Amino acid sequence: MRAIVVLLVLGPLLTGCETVKQGIKDIGSVFESEEPKPKPPPAPVRTGEASLAAGIAQFEEGNYPQAQRLLQQSLNEGLPNRATQARAHKYLAFTYCVTNRTPQCRQEFTNALNVDAKFTLTAAEAGHPTWGPVYRSVSKGR
Repeated sequence: MRAIVVLLVLGPLLTGCETVKQGIKDIGSVFESEEPKPKPPPAPVRTGEASLAAGIAQFEEGNYPQAQRLLQQSLNEGLPNRATQARAHKYLAFTYCVTNRTPQCRQEFTNALNVDAKFTLTAAEAGHPTWGPVYRSVSKGR
């Protein structure tokens, strides 16, 4: 800051010196161009519904560990209604069943029914050889 004041005071005295004139212009242009840089946009925040959709997509692609993580994340982030929460539990149950974790599969079907008393599987889902029997045993006990 002192350098600017000195140059502004001495500048008129040294008007014949082209180097000084250029230096004063250069310093002035540096300070004129220092505008605040815009902040980068914040990283997008994933919503529970986005995590649910991503988890279902991972399940359908057969990436069960990633599906499980995203489906659980969707529940932790919050889902808008009981039917959507039950859907997350349903896909978690499917994921556990296809990875031979029957107790966890059973618990997720129980969670789905606890969240939404109207929860059911479609006929095709209920007839699935892997998770169908688990679902039927849980829903029969209700």
